[in-house]
Amino acid sequence: MLVFHFTNNLSVMLRTCSELQARFLMIPVKVQTLLMSQDASPSILVLSALQSEDFEVDPRFIPIWIGLPEAAQIGLALEDIRLPRPLTHDLFINAIASLDAYVDHVLITDVKASTFYATLTLRQHGHLIELDARPSDAIALAIKQNAAIYVMEKVYEKASFPFKLNPENNEQDLEEFHEFVSNLSPDDFLNE
Repeated sequence: MLVFHFTNNLSVMLRTCSELQARFLMIPVKVQTLLMSQDASPSILVLSALQSEDFEVDPRFIPIWIGLPEAAQIGLALEDIRLPRPLTHDLFINAIASLDAYVDHVLITDVKASTFYATLTLRQHGHLIELDARPSDAIALAIKQNAAIYVMEKVYEKASFPFKLNPENNEQDLEEFHEFVSNLSPDDFLNE
């Protein structure tokens, strides 16, 4: 049950609304794994919820199908590999840094069929700037800047699958997990 306290101070009201939105609608996630394709089939980016004392959520994962070039960019970011010349994501990071801004967070806002939607939020001089972005690009940039990644609760409920690793059978659970994810198809999301 949510309890709202009314106040005449608009800044307190706005801050309270933002805190409520962050606490009840946005689930913090991390990249659990990246399954890179060896051929023309899509790669799979797997997100899982971050557990914390303040926020408890069912252990689930969200598979997102992405192209091989996007998977390669995320893989480079995850491994913190720096190439001699900047790639597109490096160029974007350099551009926003030159404008005295940085990636604040990524929010996966919606899923329709197997297509995910996201916003990339930049912070510049205390102002937040939201940009429409593909989740794969936004997540690659967030990883490069150590920025938070969130999923709207409605997306988490609609596009995630339950899975819990047992610490005693970690290796067997990981094999089952990879087999399960490998057998998923984008059609599994057509439950609108």
